[in-house]
Amino acid sequence: MAASSSEGVPETQDGKRRQFGNRFLSDPARVFHYNAWDNVEWSEEQAAAAERKVQENSSQRVSPEKQVDYEVNAHRYWNDFYKIHENGFFKDRHWLFTEFPELAPSHNHLTGLPLERQKSEVSKCGSSEDGPGLTTEQHRHSQPPPVEETVIQKLGHLEMCADEFPGSSATYRILEVGCGVGNTVFPILQTNNNPNLFVYCCDFSATAVELVKTNPEYDPSRCFAFVHDLCDEDQSYPVPKDSLDVIVLIFVLSAIVPGKMQKAISRLSRLLKPGGVVLLRDYGRYDMAQLRFKKGQCLSGNFYVRGDGTRVYFFTQDELHALFTAAGLEKVQNLVDRRLQVNRGKQLTMYRVWIQCKYSKPLLPSANREVSTPHT
Repeated sequence: MAASSSEGVPETQDGKRRQFGNRFLSDPARVFHYNAWDNVEWSEEQAAAAERKVQENSSQRVSPEKQVDYEVNAHRYWNDFYKIHENGFFKDRHWLFTEFPELAPSHNHLTGLPLERQKSEVSKCGSSEDGPGLTTEQHRHSQPPPVEETVIQKLGHLEMCADEFPGSSATYRILEVGCGVGNTVFPILQTNNNPNLFVYCCDFSATAVELVKTNPEYDPSRCFAFVHDLCDEDQSYPVPKDSLDVIVLIFVLSAIVPGKMQKAISRLSRLLKPGGVVLLRDYGRYDMAQLRFKKGQCLSGNFYVRGDGTRVYFFTQDELHALFTAAGLEKVQNLVDRRLQVNRGKQLTMYRVWIQCKYSKPLLPSANREVSTPHT
């Protein structure tokens, strides 16, 4: 391991967790002082060893018959997973609001976007609504110019607002795909009291969705949980296009067949409002979990089946960038989080590789970036 050049402190002065990339290991002798170290650079030898390990564990593929079974019965494997674990694996994602402030209370979802997309907030139905972090008065002073209002009307935003759907009266809508038992949804609901917020959450597993609905923190007036297959092109979402501010994908895209990822992302991108953003955190290439697979568990390149029948893919930054940009989204963030996790009790070190992305929908469709006033 090639250690990073400086050593930081684990938290900020107010006790909050720093964003990843702020706790560096400069002295290998201090490796067990904290539970994790950020941005750990790999030596050439370590990277080569990881590549050799992947070549070795992918040399023997799962039989075609079993691959069909894992795809056809994927819902059964995930239902069994949640039945076995139920709420026992609920973890507090303490990094959630630090890495994704878009989910935090009083957040302006345009913050962090390129300057040209921060010029104005997309107009919404009615003029008295309060978006996260913006008062009614601030909205009044940030109305888009008439030409953008014309484009928005052409896109059908005003017509959409007349339709009734769960959360239709909300002005800030978040959808988490692959919600599991609510590790993301419930922290959002617990910390954000904005009356204009509505959270949607779905999962492939009916068992997981039922666990969410029976959780005492579940509030149907603020949240709508539903069963959904991300890969089913005939299954519609309960919201119209151009209606969501944030879509969350946390360790979920990696669970589907690589060949179905593009259409899944493209369908989701159509649900975003102009200026809306997709937030993703998922497994990166050569993560510890990939290196631990045995021969005979590989389905295809960098795609594996676990012992319980669930599947997982390990991404590169370029692969994710290609998926999002092909869906018409623009990069805000695409980072590799190379982390050294430490079990201080057992004196063990574990190298994790995750990728974190934020991709936004342009305020104006690419074909309409320059709109001329039609002749009357």
